[in-house]
Amino acid sequence: MAEKLKIMSLGGLNEIGKNMTVLEYGRDIIVVDCGLGFPEDDMYGIDLVIPDVTYLVKNQNKIRGIFLTHGHEDHIGSLPYVLQQIKAPVHGTRLTLGLVKLKLEEHRILDKCKLVTHEAGETVKAGNFQVEFIHVNHSIADAVAFAIRTPVGTVVMTGDFKIDPTAEDGMIDLGRFGELGRHGVLALLCDSTNVERGGYTANEMVVTEAFDRQFKNCNQRIIVSTFASNAYRLQSLVNVAHKYGRKIAFSGRSMENILKVSTELGYMKVPPKTLVDINQIKSIPKDKLVIVATGSQGEDMSALYRMAYSSHRQVEIQPGDRVILSASAIPGNEKAIGKIVNELYRLGADVVCAKLAELHVSGHACQEELKIIHGLLKPRFFIPVHGEQRHLRTHANLAVQAMGMDPKHVVISDVGRVIELTGRSCKLTGTVPAGMVMVDGSSVGDVGSVVLRDRKHLAQDGMLVVVVNLSAEDGAVVSGPDIITRGFIYVKESEELMGELRAIASAAIARCRRGGARDWAALKAAIKSDLSNYLFKTTRRNPMILPVIMEI
Repeated sequence: MAEKLKIMSLGGLNEIGKNMTVLEYGRDIIVVDCGLGFPEDDMYGIDLVIPDVTYLVKNQNKIRGIFLTHGHEDHIGSLPYVLQQIKAPVHGTRLTLGLVKLKLEEHRILDKCKLVTHEAGETVKAGNFQVEFIHVNHSIADAVAFAIRTPVGTVVMTGDFKIDPTAEDGMIDLGRFGELGRHGVLALLCDSTNVERGGYTANEMVVTEAFDRQFKNCNQRIIVSTFASNAYRLQSLVNVAHKYGRKIAFSGRSMENILKVSTELGYMKVPPKTLVDINQIKSIPKDKLVIVATGSQGEDMSALYRMAYSSHRQVEIQPGDRVILSASAIPGNEKAIGKIVNELYRLGADVVCAKLAELHVSGHACQEELKIIHGLLKPRFFIPVHGEQRHLRTHANLAVQAMGMDPKHVVISDVGRVIELTGRSCKLTGTVPAGMVMVDGSSVGDVGSVVLRDRKHLAQDGMLVVVVNLSAEDGAVVSGPDIITRGFIYVKESEELMGELRAIASAAIARCRRGGARDWAALKAAIKSDLSNYLFKTTRRNPMILPVIMEI
């Protein structure tokens, strides 16, 4: 039987972020993007979420390369972790690999990795695959789509994109998309992030004009928080600051990193004597200074967070400071952003939000732009990607209702599902190992569902430790039971309850001793069961109970 092309998403479906797609044909595999996700509210202590790459580790000898569409965290953030498990060359554009290089240096694995730089228009051979880089517009420079030629047909993956005629690096290459459509496209995997919005995405010039309005006639210090990766937004800020004679300082590690890479590679140009170090700002008059800070999503310990809570070493928010939030809230971050905004108001700042002043535009295509791409490519099969279930379904409906696609030719997949394609068919078949791997500090994958469940339990109800010392000779109680609580009750105000708990633990120990056998597991279970039942009846709470039995 002829080989079939397999497409598997290890992330990026039914979720925002963690984008990773695997294409396999015969003995060859290529990987498109290697992103991370951010933890949900109930993932206590988790720093990052990365894809499960068990399937790639198992098929290490088949991997011909990792191809990156652009340099956002949800597309490159997992690379330092994944490249410690698999070996493969990483292909991307200059800015994308510039950011990857910084990450790999931080993890001290750069010398073990092969990075291959390409320009839009180039084609790379990787086993049975030929991957063509196509220029697109996004909220970061050097973003590309891929036209992947396979033995069964051409697959186009748009990556994150929009259509922006005013883009600094030139408009998306719609002509090349049209050529691909004329030659025939087997399948389209298209970004669905903004599919719920009608019309077209506004262009970056709207934001530049909004900055100009905010800077004009402002005689106070200006603090701007935006996505660090948007070099064009940062360039706009630099240009407007220079126009009004203001110095500009950057605060936040990710902001400093993107500034370093963007200026070194020529994507940003800062006029002489405009940029100042954050440590020198006290000598600059308020009306001659702009501070650009990380923290537009309310991240803990980001530069804006530290300013809002008066813990930033160089910047103290003062009454009259104009704080501009030039970013939209990523779903789930609204509450964190709201807290920072409230604190800024409390300190007397004048806060200007993106929604109210056209200070942010999306980097993702709206419905009319998606229709243009569908119309140019005319794919035989369509697979919506990059979004939650509502985004994928809405995009599928758009393809059927607005673009006339056959519903049988539209496939909505899920993380870990395998799509098999031939020149005439596209269907879901089996599954591969997939899911979330949680990063907690320097530990990768050590925290699983059981540990998270315990952390959630501790966060909700606290814990109670019962310590008992028993005689090694006859099992008699030498001391205790002593009870220690954390996050459950304030002991000094609950002496009566603590006495009851000690009495119940003592009764459980006596009952087990009468049984004769010295089974510590049974003793612990009895203490835990009796205390748990009592606490739930009296307090309607269920703390974690840890009996500790010691022989002396």
